[in-house]
Amino acid sequence: MSSSQPSLTQHVAPLEAGAHVTAAHWMGGVLALALGDGSVVLSRDAAPPLRVAAHPEAGILVAAGDGTRIVTGGDDGRVVSVAADGTATELAAAKGGAWIDALAVHPDGGFAFSAGRNVVAHDAKGRERVLAAPSTARGLAFAPKGYRLAVSHYNGASLWFPNHEGAPEFVEWKGSHIDVTWSPDGRFVITTMQENSLHGWRLQPDKGHMRMSGYPAKVRSVSWSADGKWLATSGAEAAIVWPFDSKEGPMGKAPRECGVRPARVSRVAFHPKAPVLAMGYEDGCILLVRFTDASELLVRPATKGGPITALAWDGRGARLAFGCAEGAAGLLTLPA
Repeated sequence: MSSSQPSLTQHVAPLEAGAHVTAAHWMGGVLALALGDGSVVLSRDAAPPLRVAAHPEAGILVAAGDGTRIVTGGDDGRVVSVAADGTATELAAAKGGAWIDALAVHPDGGFAFSAGRNVVAHDAKGRERVLAAPSTARGLAFAPKGYRLAVSHYNGASLWFPNHEGAPEFVEWKGSHIDVTWSPDGRFVITTMQENSLHGWRLQPDKGHMRMSGYPAKVRSVSWSADGKWLATSGAEAAIVWPFDSKEGPMGKAPRECGVRPARVSRVAFHPKAPVLAMGYEDGCILLVRFTDASELLVRPATKGGPITALAWDGRGARLAFGCAEGAAGLLTLPA
């Protein structure tokens, strides 16, 4: 990016996380950073950061948020909820202290986690159900409507209603499936794969397959646009953004490539309201791209702080938080 291109760097305030930033989530006006040292840092306006020892003797491996809390899973086998005031509550623990591999939270207060093959779901009333996946459950995601959980594993994904009797629906595709996501309208389920690709299923009307390949690296970050018409992905020297504005999904259509640079994109995050995508790179750079005219804005130049490992917009879309592998973090406040 040339020095003449527009920049937002003067609107970025640094935050010192002090450890690898596993994830970032907002709780209203409170930013929560989940860290690899087992702590959660809460940052709020006009107050010093609050550091919560969510996993005192372990590291945080995964985290999820629902706007009112951040839920973390550690290599101590514990699932912990941290509220905006810093209150930490243990929600569950895996048998034998097995590492928490994946987490998902439901808007009504339910949550689910996986440890090895075991998937444990708790609904809003506290009822627990356990599913033994065909193999290690690598990814979890609740459907946008209802109480249904997608579980990614080897050779496909299982679509499970935890409060219903009977086996989950199995959608198959050979290979190792890692993370999983639902489209905002619930018509598509997409997984990231070990084979540097995405695979998807069109649930209605025919469970048709969608294969999105050609990545030079594994896709470890995905984000849907607010209108559900685009799916942004990491894993290349640009954000690869697939169109989902038709009943067939992206099949037969070329993706958009945004923010081409000589470094791979490590995190992506769509703005919650506008057609704007934030992209974090392995060299620490962060760009914003506006879809209407493909214009780019520099948020953070490439630095020695390590790859961008977390990106999160607040609910209004006025602030963008980021975190890095080596403990640096920051907050962009968009000018009015």
